[in-house]
Amino acid sequence: MADEYAIIDEDEVRAVREIKDALENQTLTSAVAKIQDYFEQIDRVELNIAITGESGSGKSTFVNAFRGLGDEDEHAAPTGVVETTMEPTVYPHPKYPKVKVWDLPGIGTPNFKADEYLQKVEFERYDFFIIIISERFKVNNVQLATEIQRMKKRFYFVRSKIDNSIHAERRKKDFDEDKTLSIIRADCMKGLLENGVASPTVFLISSFDLQLYDFPKLEETMEKELPKHKQRVLLLSLPNITLDINKKKKEALQANIWKVSLLSGSVAAIPIPGLSVVVDVGILVKELSSYYQAFGLDDESLKNLSDKTNVPLEELKVVLKSPLNKEISADVVIKLLTKFAGAGLMLLEYWASTIPVFGSMAAAGISFATTHRMLKSCLNELAEDAQNVLMRALQTEV
Repeated sequence: MADEYAIIDEDEVRAVREIKDALENQTLTSAVAKIQDYFEQIDRVELNIAITGESGSGKSTFVNAFRGLGDEDEHAAPTGVVETTMEPTVYPHPKYPKVKVWDLPGIGTPNFKADEYLQKVEFERYDFFIIIISERFKVNNVQLATEIQRMKKRFYFVRSKIDNSIHAERRKKDFDEDKTLSIIRADCMKGLLENGVASPTVFLISSFDLQLYDFPKLEETMEKELPKHKQRVLLLSLPNITLDINKKKKEALQANIWKVSLLSGSVAAIPIPGLSVVVDVGILVKELSSYYQAFGLDDESLKNLSDKTNVPLEELKVVLKSPLNKEISADVVIKLLTKFAGAGLMLLEYWASTIPVFGSMAAAGISFATTHRMLKSCLNELAEDAQNVLMRALQTEV
């Protein structure tokens, strides 16, 4: 648990103090509003990702895959053999609407000018750019990258449609997948070096199988280079397609447990009988629902995973063990709190909260410990379910 507290920063400390002050000195309505505001901060962090490249490079398919959607799904970006994007088009993430993936117009026109293009698509609103090609990088790609860099924005080179290239090469008698990938990567880098890009990095990706090739490396690189407050929202919004992403999501969610527990303790320390239970239930329903959503355990996410891996939906559902997969509600949370605290301790907390100073301190400690144990246990259960679902989807022994 020491690792959880090591990540506390000054902004978080300040937020907790503001909540405590609101609980002690303001009306109950104001205090609840402050609590809700604190736990909705993550929902207000906006991440804008620009996807650009030449026409026909698979930009729209990548936009869909990044959002966990197939090309035929509802709210998917339209795809086609000709350029379908005439102006910047935003596609919010279906579960995290503040994560916005922008499909930008193709850059393959004869009169392309990087600076004019970036002004036209309003470059300042994007956190970073992903430049996609399906063959070699050309001068237009390099000009755009140079201009993005000049404007002090991040960009990443992606070579798409790797699955097509592998399929074409597989017909050869001496086919070697690793060798083929090395040749493709070297060819891409050669094109960039010839056009003046020093020490280029190229990520090889199949939008139809993101778990393969370099997408995990791209995800890790993007996450590291984002500001701290945006790293978490990027990670949680990623499709749950690898065991590593599943593990990192669990770590990110676990890092929030102390905050929820501290808030629970702060509420319990206020001598208003019953306040702790009322506030805790609302907060905990929201927190547990965020675990469920991040791990992609809802029916829609499981159906998408089933479609992509050709593993029957029922085979994925059969490995789900946590009762939280059936329902997350106020009644369920109250039962869990009772289980982890014991009915006697909950009653003790209720009466202790009415006793000035010492009683309030006791209630705070009980509430903190109970909330912490409950959330950690539930997170472990759901993370294990998500891991087992993924292993079954990838045809790995559970």
